Amino acid sequence: MTSEGNTVIDVVGGGPQFTSAYPPLSQHGKQQLVALLGPERALTSGEDLQAYAYDGTFLERRPDIVVLPETTEEVVNIVRLAAAERAPLVIRGAGSGLAGGAIALAGGIVLGLSRMNRILELDTVNMLARVQPGVVTGDLQAEALRHGLFYPPDPASQRQSTIGGNVAMCAGGPHGLKYGVTKDYVLGLEAVAADGRVLHTGGKMIKNVTGYNLTQLLVGSEGTLAIITEIIMRLLPKPLAARTAMAIFPRIDDASRMITIILNAGIVPATIEIMDQASIRCVEEVQHAGLPVEAEAILLIECDGDPSAIEVELREVERLCKEHGAAEIRVAKDAEESAKLWHARRVVSSSLARIRPTKLGEDISVPRSAIPDALQAVRAIAAKFNLLIPVYGHISDGNLHPNILFDRHDPEEVERVNRAAAEIFDAAVRLGGTLTGEHGIGMLKKEFLAMALDPVELELMRRIKDAFDPHGILNPGKIFPTPNPTLDR
Repeated sequence: MTSEGNTVIDVVGGGPQFTSAYPPLSQHGKQQLVALLGPERALTSGEDLQAYAYDGTFLERRPDIVVLPETTEEVVNIVRLAAAERAPLVIRGAGSGLAGGAIALAGGIVLGLSRMNRILELDTVNMLARVQPGVVTGDLQAEALRHGLFYPPDPASQRQSTIGGNVAMCAGGPHGLKYGVTKDYVLGLEAVAADGRVLHTGGKMIKNVTGYNLTQLLVGSEGTLAIITEIIMRLLPKPLAARTAMAIFPRIDDASRMITIILNAGIVPATIEIMDQASIRCVEEVQHAGLPVEAEAILLIECDGDPSAIEVELREVERLCKEHGAAEIRVAKDAEESAKLWHARRVVSSSLARIRPTKLGEDISVPRSAIPDALQAVRAIAAKFNLLIPVYGHISDGNLHPNILFDRHDPEEVERVNRAAAEIFDAAVRLGGTLTGEHGIGMLKKEFLAMALDPVELELMRRIKDAFDPHGILNPGKIFPTPNPTLDR
């Protein structure tokens, strides 16, 4: 278990309690922003500020003002004003993040990019899209499909999360096994630096080793280095077909080893997802989806590509699963049946949120070889602290989502949750993994960062932050451990 001195880190509260070192945004600064954008896009009422005070977590903090630019030029002017005032600037997409990254921890300005939501270009020759950051992920996917193309990264929040937010967090999703995650599709960026200068990285070319790879440095930086205002996304040809199978396992250990068995057989499915028994039962309690509640685990296995190849692969997958402990395999006959199987996986998170008042959705990543041990560790931690911790996730790339269900208004239970979360992080690192695969560090995991990074790496990360943002105005209080009781500039 990780702690600071004798005090367990307050994961539920987002870390230590501290007072912001930043003064509130001046009245003059607010007036300038209202003059720049108008009262419809520079929001100051209590109701509007409250609407932007939270994200996909249970954390909450009101900003001083919310601004909604529509162009890069407007972003530049906002950043220059924030830099002159030394005002905190928190970049926000759809607010669906799960690590507290969009919370205005130090007050200041929330810069919402939801109105910068145009697909500027869809280039079928080079197979790419040039988009603004506020484009909803599902909208880009649908537009690509209309042109016979495919944008694979598919986080569970794809119907509301934005491409800019996906890039800032390096979002993943079930298709990570075969197709990779957001970083694998970002070819170039337009971004506004902390002093208001505009930089352009990468471009439409596939190969590019000209200088340092600043594009990938900004991917996953959680709004702490620059404000992304345009993205060039790589697209792929649309797969000819896809079908899904559900494999039902009496023992979770058998299920957790199937990814290696299937890959070693020369089959690379589009995805393999796992739901443990607690997840299955929670979904069934809410959705009545006909899931096998007595199973310790189910796997959803999707193969895509040529229809004849899919038939061969699914037959082999069925054989392998039955040989290695599956009690039953349900193979979808067509796209409609595949969608029904996937529905249960898509609604896991929302179903869990209805079981208890509060859900702490965690996100650990371990090597494939450590998946069985990681699952057993979470089960042991749940029993030790008498907590319900369903686990589901992208077993194909070692990205697991333990979700701790509890009531944050119960101090004794919160104490157990904090200890359990710390032990889950410790187990992931001890097994050769890390704290997060796609949710990011944000507020919820920053106090554990030194657990996963060596001191030299952490020092260089701080230097990079200082180089990009010398006054510390971009998303302060995120990613880095708190060095003292006040937020550093």
